Amino acid sequence: MESLEEPIDMSKLAISPIAKPMASEKLTMKLIGLISKLSKVKLIKRGVKEVNKFYRKEESKKKKCICILAGDVSPVDVISHIPILCEKNNVPYVYIPSRQALGTASQTKRPTSVVILLEPPEDNKHYESFQKIKKVVMKYDEEYE
Repeated sequence: MESLEEPIDMSKLAISPIAKPMASEKLTMKLIGLISKLSKVKLIKRGVKEVNKFYRKEESKKKKCICILAGDVSPVDVISHIPILCEKNNVPYVYIPSRQALGTASQTKRPTSVVILLEPPEDNKHYESFQKIKKVVMKYDEEYE
């Protein structure tokens, strides 16, 4: 498994052409850090099946969250509907280059295609970092549109 400290070599990854907006390396590392922190306190949904289930339920419309997708998913049809669900539910989303890094950060042994970060309660120590990253991801979304 990849270490979180190693920089991701973009040249070795087969990035999908629909993977836009793609996070910068700096944002990718911040997202990976936040994913690992929130997965320890069980505030993430990971995997296509779990994310689809989250969007089907009514609670997804009330909760604030961020969606992070992997850019190197093959075949891309597996996650091609997720950005549409995000836009429909007004959820900011961004792609990161590696699904291996996404899986490692979300504390699974397998690569993960998509992760949703749920907003921590205001008294949680990760609340402020979540809000900062959410603003950056929203800017990426706006620039892409």
